[in-house]
Amino acid sequence: MLEVHRTHRAKILNHTQVADSLDRHGWSASKLWNVANYHSRQAWEDTGEIPNHGDLKDELKGHTKYKGLHSQSSQRVLEELAEAFNSWYNKRESDSRANPPGYRKKNYYDQQGRRVHEEHPRSTVTWKQNGIKHDSKNNRVRLSKGATHKEHPKAWEYILVRYETRPGVTVENLQQVRAVYDNTKERWELHLVCKEEIETPTAPGNESAGIDLGICNFAAVAYSTEAADLYPGNRLKQDGYYFPKEIAKCDESDGDRATRLHHKWSERRTHFFHSLTKHIVERCVENNVGRINVGKLTDVREDETGESKNWGKHGNLDLHGWAFDRFTSVLEYKAKVEGIEVVEVSERNTSRTCCVCGREDDSQRVERGLHVCEPCGVAVNADVNGAENIRLNINNESNSESAPDLGGDRSTGWLAQPGVYLHDLSRGFQPRTEVVDCKP
Repeated sequence: MLEVHRTHRAKILNHTQVADSLDRHGWSASKLWNVANYHSRQAWEDTGEIPNHGDLKDELKGHTKYKGLHSQSSQRVLEELAEAFNSWYNKRESDSRANPPGYRKKNYYDQQGRRVHEEHPRSTVTWKQNGIKHDSKNNRVRLSKGATHKEHPKAWEYILVRYETRPGVTVENLQQVRAVYDNTKERWELHLVCKEEIETPTAPGNESAGIDLGICNFAAVAYSTEAADLYPGNRLKQDGYYFPKEIAKCDESDGDRATRLHHKWSERRTHFFHSLTKHIVERCVENNVGRINVGKLTDVREDETGESKNWGKHGNLDLHGWAFDRFTSVLEYKAKVEGIEVVEVSERNTSRTCCVCGREDDSQRVERGLHVCEPCGVAVNADVNGAENIRLNINNESNSESAPDLGGDRSTGWLAQPGVYLHDLSRGFQPRTEVVDCKP
């Protein structure tokens, strides 16, 4: 059996009865975030090192803000902050404008534009198994309160939430509950994370595929059935330029709009990654793929010496702003459900090696999207060439496919003119109908 986790969104039916308690816990999560944020900044200034979530827990477990939530809920806040600081630390190497995680605050102003007061926004609160008691028959869940919020007798040391999911959803083996505040609807909703066991699926076939991650084309996929697809990152680029500009226009009196823009931007990225991985897995099933080779992320961001690659001003922003690791984790999850194995392989020399004859030469990539090999006389799409070499896993000496057949008569039409799929917000990825040349 295969274990998978699914997240179901649920409407809170007794919202008026539990809204105040959820508000207090959402504010407590923001306060703890700010306290831990201050501590992390001080540690960075004093030692040049960022404390991990274990260090933060040891330092703050006696703090009153830590006791505002159930212990596991407080731990999750510290984990999120540590993840945010690590992401900033990695990004700052190539982007000097990168800022550390900010404080969570919400300012209010009078009609003259003067700040009247400041309060903490409602942050997402996560309850893990020790803080949950689930009544699946009546669609109710009890969520443990933080120590400082247990102002009632023992019978009321929890928040009793009645919920409703979409038709056909059965909530069983509940592992985690997230209370998420929707600023547009001004109400809370629940995200229920359940563990499910399904029969281990049989792989669609014995073929393999290779995925090359990049900037111009977010992903290039090559299949051993002589087919290849390109997935341009235009949608991510457009959002990456539009939303920061709109957020920058928001002054301190317009914090709500900035929050909504951040939320919308995050949702669109999430939608892009899920749509992309779903489409790739579907195409792999069509092509009888049982294994997907993905280029290692370190090879995308670093050169052979371990230094960060310089992709230019805008390229560096795209590269470190696009969550390649998130893409890979979502792909692994969706592929596993179909019985497809996902393996990270080295990208070393895959962009400068001809996938037809195996010749290695830096000068073969004459343009961003064109790879020309004079000895064998082929001109192919450069990203597809890299994806095909990743599929062949040319850096694995034990792989029988690691060296292309130099004497074979191999058709390269699919290498030169791959299929191109563009992202549509309402329909997911759709094929681009016009003819594709070697420089998409």
